[in-house]
Amino acid sequence: MEGEPLLVECKHGQGIAACVCKHLLENIESNIGFIENSDQPGDLQAWCTLCEEFFLQEGEMSEAFKKFHALRLVCEDCYAEIKARY
Repeated sequence: MEGEPLLVECKHGQGIAACVCKHLLENIESNIGFIENSDQPGDLQAWCTLCEEFFLQEGEMSEAFKKFHALRLVCEDCYAEIKARY
């Protein structure tokens, strides 16, 4: 059904899906930045400063950018936890 949120299963149970770059999931030691990519409520997307710089160089969501970014789905609670680190 159109308009229904995508759900994912994680340590929090089942939750609404959000998108982050692999760097935000893998790096818990240093501040690599947290840049939200949507101004739509409920459309939770973010990437790090390195991804932002790569995207600006490419000028679009190129295949090279997609490979570098390596989109990961997380639940909205995981997204909030990642955002709180930055």
